[in-house]
Amino acid sequence: MILQNVVWTISLVGMGLVALGFVYVIRQAGKPADDAATRKAAHTSNLLRRWLFGSLLVIFVGGTYATLHRFPIAPQHTPLDIHQVVDVVGQQWSWQITPDTVHAGSPVEFRVTSKDVNHDFAVYAPDGRIATQTQAMPGFTNKIVYTFTQPGTYKVMCLEYCGIGHAPMTSEIKVVAASGG
Repeated sequence: MILQNVVWTISLVGMGLVALGFVYVIRQAGKPADDAATRKAAHTSNLLRRWLFGSLLVIFVGGTYATLHRFPIAPQHTPLDIHQVVDVVGQQWSWQITPDTVHAGSPVEFRVTSKDVNHDFAVYAPDGRIATQTQAMPGFTNKIVYTFTQPGTYKVMCLEYCGIGHAPMTSEIKVVAASGG
């Protein structure tokens, strides 16, 4: 099943439960209550509130873990044990990429910065989809790790408007097959 369909189904069930809760409250609002019924309603309300809070807490913690347990951003202030390192410097209106050729099948650490203004370093796969991207900011080096699975020529573009020469601010990274041995 597609994840989006699962999320949609969970959302619909949640909305349905909230709607049923409203219907219940509306139906109970018109009934007169004696002291015993009031105490019972208060007790039921407290139990329901605790159960709902606990359920939401479990869903929040579970959802947070499910979406972040494979957090894709590399540690920024510690050395990474990656053998392919590419230094990227953005400046109006070009990219300096050293080296511009990497091997497929093993991680590549991109160290991305800017000489002048903010840029957005985006690597496009040969099929036109974004493979990876990060900000290029003056005075700061962002690290991003990506493993190319297919050889080919990958296009590099700036995704943040950086001035009049923004549109032609492109470059290329060549990904070659992993050397056997």
